[in-house]
Amino acid sequence: MSISAFDSAIYRDLFTDRDVAKLFTDSAEIRAMMIVEGALAKAQGALGMIPETAAKAIHRASMELQIDPSGLAQETGQNGVPVPALVAAFRKAMEAPDHAAYLHWGATSQDIIDTALMLRLRQATSLIEARLDDILSGLASLARTHADTPMAARSYGQVAAPSAFGALVAAWGRPLLRHKARLNTFSGEFFTLSLSGAAGTSAVWGAQTPALRAELAKALGLRDPSHSWHAERDSMAEFASLLSGLLGSLGKMGTDLILLTRSELGELRLPKAGGSSTMPQKQNPVAASALVALARHGQAMAHVMQGATLHAEARDGAAWFTEWLSLPPLVMAAAKSAAISAELAQGMTPDTDAMAARLADPLGLIRAEGLSFALAAHMPRPEAQAAIKALCKTAQETGRPLPDLVAEAHPEIADDAQAPITALLGQAPAEARSFADDVTKALNRSKA
Repeated sequence: MSISAFDSAIYRDLFTDRDVAKLFTDSAEIRAMMIVEGALAKAQGALGMIPETAAKAIHRASMELQIDPSGLAQETGQNGVPVPALVAAFRKAMEAPDHAAYLHWGATSQDIIDTALMLRLRQATSLIEARLDDILSGLASLARTHADTPMAARSYGQVAAPSAFGALVAAWGRPLLRHKARLNTFSGEFFTLSLSGAAGTSAVWGAQTPALRAELAKALGLRDPSHSWHAERDSMAEFASLLSGLLGSLGKMGTDLILLTRSELGELRLPKAGGSSTMPQKQNPVAASALVALARHGQAMAHVMQGATLHAEARDGAAWFTEWLSLPPLVMAAAKSAAISAELAQGMTPDTDAMAARLADPLGLIRAEGLSFALAAHMPRPEAQAAIKALCKTAQETGRPLPDLVAEAHPEIADDAQAPITALLGQAPAEARSFADDVTKALNRSKA
């Protein structure tokens, strides 16, 4: 196995989102940094900070030149950042020393690296949000279709009470609606330009700094922070926390899918299943298992990212390096989880016969809670609960169905004891339909 399964040729289809992976290659990082350098020169030329001819030459070269990532390795290992080597290679490749001298004018490595990262994170987040919409669309369709499909709800792994499959789907989806809203709100503030020079003072540009920052922010489509944020990493930590929350919600769905597809239950069928090297009958819930594994891994990286807020003084190499080691795997985990979940949401189907069979337990114990409350209309609640609990024990000992025992012992609730299971679903169908309606509204707002 390679050091990172995300970069592995063997495991890439299991753990890697290829669209997002393209944004986290060495070539993509260099290209993003060159875009920033070119846009910076163009903005400086427009403001008369550097010769306009040099600005145009640098901007054009930033679009045309190719820099070999491997050529930057040795100096990066020594300097701790790739920008000095990139600037040197950029200047050499331009073959126009008079113009190239104005490249990277007044900027520092962190300005270029953080701004380039924002460009790539914006693209990655856009992909994640699009897949989140696909997940929600699939779950909403399932919830609406199966709002009245009865199934056994479980707590502590035990059959609890009748519910509806659509309500379970809604429970997977409602957190995703909230994640969608959080990401949308956060994105408007997060994707921010970094431009403040060596120690965050913008000393080289002086009074022209606000105009330069505004011009460059507009060119790159990023927010102008109006100040240095080199050592202010709370937004990075918050971004990590948002992705961690999303991973947790998708991992919860994966956990439920693993349980519902167990051989002894078989209440759900997934669009794809994995096979065994030796057991032909196996239908392993590989995709659901990947969701759980990615959630655990991504959340660990998010925890590490919280430490990035401990960014000492004007710049902290150790804290910065920690971000580089932790953030890309976290983004990849979130992106791949979203892609897997979208496929599952749009392809899973409930086995309604298996669900019905579980509800048709001959002893009818799943009705116990409802019967205890029905009986509570005729006696104090504690007494009613104790009476039904005793009848449950009798049913287990004698093999006689609980509804029959209740009808005999308490004829005043005989009709409740024999009510169809669909009458015992409570608000589950309504919750399923409400979720589906909320998704429709949210997706329509996104398109508006």
